[in-house]
Amino acid sequence: MRPRHLAGDDDELADRVAEGLMEAGWSTWTTARSTLLYLSPRGLAGAEWVRGSHDFLLGDLQVAWYVSARPHPASAAMEWTACFTTGTPPEAIADFLLATEARTDPAVNYDDYSRVLDALCAQGWARDIDTPDTRAWDPGMSAGFAWAELPEMIRDGDPRPGLSGWQAWAEPVIGDPYQWTAVFSASVPHDLVSAFAASLAAPTPVLRRNPPESAADRLSVTPAT
Repeated sequence: MRPRHLAGDDDELADRVAEGLMEAGWSTWTTARSTLLYLSPRGLAGAEWVRGSHDFLLGDLQVAWYVSARPHPASAAMEWTACFTTGTPPEAIADFLLATEARTDPAVNYDDYSRVLDALCAQGWARDIDTPDTRAWDPGMSAGFAWAELPEMIRDGDPRPGLSGWQAWAEPVIGDPYQWTAVFSASVPHDLVSAFAASLAAPTPVLRRNPPESAADRLSVTPAT
């Protein structure tokens, strides 16, 4: 099934992402809030399955994965956070997390935000006509990626108000509820966000059994062999 960014998560977002993390050596345990926390092998990144544990919403959708990173394992303070709601393609979340762990210093930013838009455009997305430096759309104008001011509830190591960060979403039918949303706080390194973006826009088909009804007219389905 393609495009990946409209294929949904088969209602298996927890298992699909967790399988990739466990194969990569991430450890896991249940927190005091009864959520599942996955810690990267070097202890610099954490991914917590929080769906159902609180009412944290993005675009009226429940946040499912809450990701954070710190500069060294002994640090109690997180440098940045990222949030992904239900419906987000699990392949893109897993690729973001694995890119984070592969980085020796996941809390340091080396690039500017153009890297994210370049990654999307390399896969056929297009820059917005009015705001080409900060926004891109998929070919069907059903999903977007933007550098914009963040919601107040998004936590970051930089305490200044009004910071900008990356936001992504899918809206297969204009005016209907979002299919999924993702938000990256201001200090998330742009190359890590570009890993999510490149995976999200990748042309490779993904296996799904239950495609989202809202995107039915925009999906191309090829029977699995």
